[in-house]
Amino acid sequence: MSEPVETGVKVIAVANQKGGVGKTTTTVNLATALAAIDKRVLVLDLDPQGNASTGFGIDRRYRTVGSYNVLMDGRSLEESAVSTEVPRLDIVTSSQDLSGAEVELVDEEGREFRLRNAIRGGKIPYDFVLIDCPPALGLLTVNALVAADSVLVPLQTEFYALEGLSHLLRTIERVQKALNPVLELQGIVLTMYDKRNNLSELVAADVREHMGDKVYKTVIPRNVRVSEAPSHGQPVLIYDLKSPGAQAYAQLAKELVAREGIVVPPLDPVAV
Repeated sequence: MSEPVETGVKVIAVANQKGGVGKTTTTVNLATALAAIDKRVLVLDLDPQGNASTGFGIDRRYRTVGSYNVLMDGRSLEESAVSTEVPRLDIVTSSQDLSGAEVELVDEEGREFRLRNAIRGGKIPYDFVLIDCPPALGLLTVNALVAADSVLVPLQTEFYALEGLSHLLRTIERVQKALNPVLELQGIVLTMYDKRNNLSELVAADVREHMGDKVYKTVIPRNVRVSEAPSHGQPVLIYDLKSPGAQAYAQLAKELVAREGIVVPPLDPVAV
């Protein structure tokens, strides 16, 4: 584990209540790309399916302490995080125990602030914390939104994209008003884009028309190497750095830190 950073950590919830939009893929590969440009990154797997943990090759046998323990047992992030094969990148893993947290949290005092307290309770050694949220707007996602500075929304370029986005934006607004006034929409990332499909372009244009510069210029293409990488327990930037998907996530990381006003060094090939 690294020494604490001098500047404040940036906490980003990666959220979309719809499954299959590339949320976990975006979390895993954006985190890897940020680490490759010399940022210290923590991924917090808050999805009971544990796909982000699998995406970094963390065997389920070794997920004995994780996000469930942070939420329910008061474990610190430092003692819960494990290292990955990506330099400067750690993860707090998920397990099936997290499925019960939704129910267990209902009667707990301050249930919406459990994760925020864990992250903000002391100086932690990271520049970025990326929270991989479950595909639902329950108490786990609410904990992520209350803990976060901003929300990054992966949005598949499909017909119902804007309908689902409007629902999520209403949830963000409610959390802003009631629980976390500093929460903002960090950006929208168009995923699974297929340039051969006219619908992809129509949806992308529609989203950009409605959301303006909140939509990232970088678009994540539909790419077989991105789909293959999780089965090997690797981010696509390690599995195949030269693939279009890997290059898109590298560009997305640069665009994200530029939005945050951070100077970006060249991509470090050693890191990936």
